[in-house]
Amino acid sequence: MITQQNLAIHELIGLSARVEKSLSLPFIGAKGLVVDETKNTLVLLENGKERRIPKKGCVFEFTLPGGVKASLDGSKIAFRPYDRPKKLK
Repeated sequence: MITQQNLAIHELIGLSARVEKSLSLPFIGAKGLVVDETKNTLVLLENGKERRIPKKGCVFEFTLPGGVKASLDGSKIAFRPYDRPKKLK
């Protein structure tokens, strides 16, 4: 079960996300469904268009099942998705 405490080690694809803070102004407020993830980026589906957002330099707000919102610093998850559980435990 995904919680605020273990969000960083879980699968992010399928969650709704919004960029709360960013070092780059065009990314602030970007939101959508996470459809892909790489080592350095999250891909959000926003209004039918995919938008690639860098993890480093951004703080994301994810909506977890049950409507709970959780913030996560992108630089803390800047690993390959399958490496995160090993590196963050």
